[in-house]
Amino acid sequence: MPTLVAPPSSLLPPGLPGRPSWRVLIGLTLLVALIHLLVLGLAPVAIGPEPSPLAGKFSTRTIVIAPPASEKPAAPAAAPAEAKQAPPPKPRRPREPSAPRPKPAPAAVTPAPEPDASVPPAPETPDLTAQAAPDSGAAPPEAAASAPAGAAAPAGGTGSGTKTAGGSEASGTIAGTQALRIPGSVTLDFEATGQVGASPQRGVFGELVWLQDGSRYDGRLTLKAVFFTLLNWHSTGRIGPSGLEPERYSESRKAEVASHFVRDQGQIVFSNNTPPVPLLAGAQDRMSVMMQLGGLLAASPDRYPAGTRISVQTVGPRDADVWVFVVGEEEKIALPAGEYTARKLTRNPRRDFDRKLELWLAPAYGYLPVRIRQTEANGDFADAQLRKPLPAGPSN
Repeated sequence: MPTLVAPPSSLLPPGLPGRPSWRVLIGLTLLVALIHLLVLGLAPVAIGPEPSPLAGKFSTRTIVIAPPASEKPAAPAAAPAEAKQAPPPKPRRPREPSAPRPKPAPAAVTPAPEPDASVPPAPETPDLTAQAAPDSGAAPPEAAASAPAGAAAPAGGTGSGTKTAGGSEASGTIAGTQALRIPGSVTLDFEATGQVGASPQRGVFGELVWLQDGSRYDGRLTLKAVFFTLLNWHSTGRIGPSGLEPERYSESRKAEVASHFVRDQGQIVFSNNTPPVPLLAGAQDRMSVMMQLGGLLAASPDRYPAGTRISVQTVGPRDADVWVFVVGEEEKIALPAGEYTARKLTRNPRRDFDRKLELWLAPAYGYLPVRIRQTEANGDFADAQLRKPLPAGPSN
């Protein structure tokens, strides 16, 4: 293998420098290091301050803005300073005394007109927060006709009737204008029979679940068989001065259809795009009306003798109408849970396709419903009867 020998420096091409000495290399190294130090020292000044590590984080918070009333006390403090700069007001020129005017003769005074006894006075809206005492007088038809929409009609009992929205005669007793005693939370088990078309229905069981905490309530009535649902009514709302005040009501079998009580607008809005209807005072839905009626009778049972009619706007998932319930006598009924004494309330149909609703309320148990029977215009019905005994004592 041949050995490579570096050519002598005399043989290098002219103009090619030789190897630099080590002193030159050390000097270049120090010069480069000094330049780097200068650059690094001036960099923060040119770039600016290092950003805060919190700048890249995002957080939200709730800010409570003080009401404008808190800013008003500071206004009097600035008032004296402004008063010093403003020039003093000029004194008003005294008014010259005027000659006294002669008083009119007594014959010129026109007396105030006396109220016409033939014209009835304008009706007053009853105080819903006060518990009305029992009475037997009915509200005059003129008062009910002149009352504004949404205003509660005066309380009344049996006697001459007033015209309801549907045109039938009913007494002036409107649910929501009297004292109420809302039942406490309870679950009622039912056994039902029924008929859909030509097929009788048996083996139907259900329950009424009623929950309330003094300010809000939630009620549901369901009747189910093995393969189908007869009823599924659900009502939620609050407990106010007029008793139960529903906010939402729904019925569901295969799909849910609901109605909403929009009280700030005075309307009932339906989820199936049916036009809204006015919301009347004391309005209930098909579920809550049973508990509202029980609360009326529980608070003042003597106020509602047999034959009394109770009118209340009752809302379904697609419509709203004034239902008139007729109070019946107490009767003993035999149920799967045993024998009970109950007051029967009946809502009879007034038009074609109206349904009939019969309620049996037990006085010894806070007028809770122990039997509920609903009959459609085509003959279909569902009859739910209490299956398990109620606990001893009234449910208040």
